[in-house]
Amino acid sequence: MKLGAFLAAQALVQPDRAALVCGDQSLTFKQLHEQSDRVAAGLRDAGISVGDRVAMLLPNRCEFVMLFMAIVKCGAIALPINKRLSNKELTLILEDACPALIFFEVPDRDLIASLSGRLSILRCVLDGTPATDELSLDALLTTSAGFVDVPPDADDCMISYTSGTTGRPKGVVTTQANYIISNGYMNGLQWELTSADRILITTPLAQRAGFARVGNVIVLGCALFMQPGFDAERVAEAVETQRITVMGIVPTIGKLLLPLVEAAPERFASLRILVATGEAFPVETKRRLQQALPHLRMFSFFAMTEAGAIATLGPDDQLKRATSVGRVTPGVEVRLVNDDKLDVPVGEAGEIWVRSGLPGQYLIFREYFRQPEATRDAFDHGWLKTGDIGRFDEDGFLYIVDRKKDMVVSGGYNIYSKEVEMVLRCHPGVADAAVIGVPDPLYGEAVAAYIECEAGAILNEDDLMAWCAREIAGYKKPKYIVTTRALPRNNMGKVLKKDLREAFANRAT
Repeated sequence: MKLGAFLAAQALVQPDRAALVCGDQSLTFKQLHEQSDRVAAGLRDAGISVGDRVAMLLPNRCEFVMLFMAIVKCGAIALPINKRLSNKELTLILEDACPALIFFEVPDRDLIASLSGRLSILRCVLDGTPATDELSLDALLTTSAGFVDVPPDADDCMISYTSGTTGRPKGVVTTQANYIISNGYMNGLQWELTSADRILITTPLAQRAGFARVGNVIVLGCALFMQPGFDAERVAEAVETQRITVMGIVPTIGKLLLPLVEAAPERFASLRILVATGEAFPVETKRRLQQALPHLRMFSFFAMTEAGAIATLGPDDQLKRATSVGRVTPGVEVRLVNDDKLDVPVGEAGEIWVRSGLPGQYLIFREYFRQPEATRDAFDHGWLKTGDIGRFDEDGFLYIVDRKKDMVVSGGYNIYSKEVEMVLRCHPGVADAAVIGVPDPLYGEAVAAYIECEAGAILNEDDLMAWCAREIAGYKKPKYIVTTRALPRNNMGKVLKKDLREAFANRAT
């Protein structure tokens, strides 16, 4: 099965129905299908071959989805890039993925030009007049839409970069089958989605949480409404005027929308499903949303870029099992194992291992891009080792106990502590650094950095913040910086982050 075949079917059945809406822009299913066909042919004419990577440094807009479909239709692999990344992070991704072409907007021209020449990347601008060495989307759209043959085994469709926890970012290769099964069939089954549903996303398409809804559009025929950026009043207006039935959020967005929901619940009357993923969903926020909108059905997830939704907490359990991440998603197998790889008893904690058929076939990613050793290390006899620690209760509900990988989830963004630590350690006055996630009333978690200073060094918090701002995305910067004479360590010299979390909690009180 291919995404292009699903889109062709939607264009035939409901050609004039809006598939995508973003501000004043919109594309019908017929337009989405025909335009992506033409761009796919144009990409082939430009020399893009099966397996080539094509990058997209774009905000939410209709062309994002259209270009993704064009890339897939010509057998290439889409490389969406979050516009919030720093220039250094962008460079690392481009150097690793080696895309053949990048789509961008005019304001990013100088940045892309400075990188593309050194990396031999073709450039294609979406708006405005192209430079002499650039392609333009307008020109690609004039290509005759001929048949572009793609081998049936060419199923890789996207590379999503997670983090540079080991000094090198890892590209998660996902397939068309992953999206068709997860965001087509599984979402359709769980949420009872139909082509009548109108979905609103409030997060970037460059993130998997936002992009997952594209699968709902292509496979199930839903309409997708995208926000160019988050604004609570604009979201409320879209729900009200566009009669949105399904909304995908991170819990932080739920908190920001709550005052508007409570002030005028009638504006959200059309909304029947709220899908939340990212960080933990505060119980009080859920309770107040449910009280204001008693008809609303809420779903939340424990998910990974590599595996999609591993566990699902449904509407009936959002308040009764509020500290759980839910029961295992149908079609997924989960084991909790100890350090000896033995299954732990119910109630005890173990590392979460996940399986769902062969990698790339159903829900589990296929591989880390050009990192065979990391791919081998991630699996054990077909089981994906998540690095997260969890426990089951007697009723089969899963609870996350700790993060073996020390990941911080802030406002729906995954922040790996090792990445921030590596940046801080490069500062000449820093001897060592340890980063932890701490509770945050708005973003779920925030980054706190404990700094061990070099002998005689006097560190200024503003200087460290500015240092981080130059090296990593703004959302990864520490919110709190605490200097200390010595980080707590065990007898092997490993930093005791549990002690740091306790110290921060005592500091806060």
